[in-house]
Amino acid sequence: MIIAVFPGQGSQTPGFLTPWLEIDGVRERLERFSELSEVDLVAAGTEWDADAIRDTKVAQPLIVAASLLSFDALVSAAGARPAGVAGHSVGEIAALAAAGVFSAEDGMRLVGIRGRAMAEAAAIEQTGMSAVLGGDEQVVLDLLAELDLTPANHNGGGQIVAAGALPSLARLGEQAPRGTRVIPLQVAGAFHTHYMAPAVDTLRAAAADVAVAAPAATLWTNRDGSTVDDGRSAVDLLVAQVASPVRWDLCMQSFAGAGVTGIVELAPAGTLTGLAKRALRGIPTVAVKSPEDLEAAAALLTGGDA
Repeated sequence: MIIAVFPGQGSQTPGFLTPWLEIDGVRERLERFSELSEVDLVAAGTEWDADAIRDTKVAQPLIVAASLLSFDALVSAAGARPAGVAGHSVGEIAALAAAGVFSAEDGMRLVGIRGRAMAEAAAIEQTGMSAVLGGDEQVVLDLLAELDLTPANHNGGGQIVAAGALPSLARLGEQAPRGTRVIPLQVAGAFHTHYMAPAVDTLRAAAADVAVAAPAATLWTNRDGSTVDDGRSAVDLLVAQVASPVRWDLCMQSFAGAGVTGIVELAPAGTLTGLAKRALRGIPTVAVKSPEDLEAAAALLTGGDA
């Protein structure tokens, strides 16, 4: 069972879309995605610097657009589709579109709304996020509770992302448990926490009229790593996820339990395959960072018959 996974915010780098625009039809499709998301994705993916594409309302549509374009290129190269899909945080929008729950166009419209709404919610209070690497998980979780911080991302592989008020995050850095490293993240706010509640309301209203269908592939949810076979339920979980922790650790446990034999991460790739190499040792992975990686990804997807 070969699956496709879609990365979340922070995976983008300046100019990463440039080689993809050499594929016929990609520029035109990206221009359409720009209209739907209300972001100039061509300029963002080829010309803008790291600070500009770090902006939440830019980063989210940029990442999802890249994932969808590279997914379509993979399917075209392989002549086959993955048996399952999952996305990390905003990557769930790409995963639902890839599974046919809603159209790519509706996905791009929703991610534009999501990015703007989360940026607005983040501006209400001074909050942020820090990655905690290593250490005893329970010790880390106990300290986060003591500091009134939320474990917003359980990424597996010994990585938890804490989110909350900036003074509390500063104390986390000062009181880092033995065996851990605390790395402040360059994000605008405490995503996947109660601070994002206003964005949930906005996204729920926008998603209410979206046409949905049952997933055409196995679809895992960030909520608890379970599979979802109803389209409307998948969208509801996607909406709630904005203010709920990302349980990527449970998704990876479910991949193992389902007998996943290979993982392809779509652009801008690298983060999720890195986590898989630590948590799912022995399962082959391909990170599709550029069109040059499509041949290897297609070969993994088709068992070498691409």
